[in-house]
Amino acid sequence: MNSRQTKPETLIARPDADGNGIDGSQRAIRDAIRDAIVDRRLMPGTKLTETDVGALFNVSRTLVRGALQALVHEGLVTVERNRGAFVANPSPEEARQIFATRRIIEPGILTEAARHMTPSHFRQLREQLVDEGRLMSERGQSARRAEIKASGDFHLMIAAMTGNAVMQRFMDELIARSSLVISLYGQSTVSSCGHSEHTEIVDAIEAGQLDRANRLMVHHIRHIEADLDLRIRRANELRDVLLP
Repeated sequence: MNSRQTKPETLIARPDADGNGIDGSQRAIRDAIRDAIVDRRLMPGTKLTETDVGALFNVSRTLVRGALQALVHEGLVTVERNRGAFVANPSPEEARQIFATRRIIEPGILTEAARHMTPSHFRQLREQLVDEGRLMSERGQSARRAEIKASGDFHLMIAAMTGNAVMQRFMDELIARSSLVISLYGQSTVSSCGHSEHTEIVDAIEAGQLDRANRLMVHHIRHIEADLDLRIRRANELRDVLLP
């Protein structure tokens, strides 16, 4: 591994989903809808009208539109002409394509990242694993949401270590879509993006065993996909899931 370094503080920094930054009100709306999707309270196909969401949060349709566009960019919301915005409803085939894509590109990302990793990078990865381990012992919907996010952040952290902004943005979209599929269709009570598998991957990279690390990554992604139960679920009402 060479000595090139990426500034540690930039490794897991993620831009707002719309790429241009959004204000506090839009971010709060975006986060509330995203959390409801990950918590399985907003099912695929649920309609997200600007008027209804604006009324629930007492904000203008303009603010709602910006929040929904951020979620569209993340792949969590789709917009249909003359019909409006809906929670994305990934089909079984789309889910398979998402994970097939990850199996193809993540070993290459890992190999490129390894070329840039320094001791400080490994310290950050180990700190991330400690956070994951803590979340494994917690229970409840909020713990599940945090665990899914932490698991995704591990993969995004590795992508950030490549120093390739295009690659990072592509992975950001893939992880967002994967998180939607996992949160909606994962069968385990805890995230199947396993903490122990992440640890093995880091151990292999640090030991310079890149072939083994890549095999572990592919196995890990297959393990996530194997846990999915891709069945159609009924959409819920906005008011029932976004308001306390």
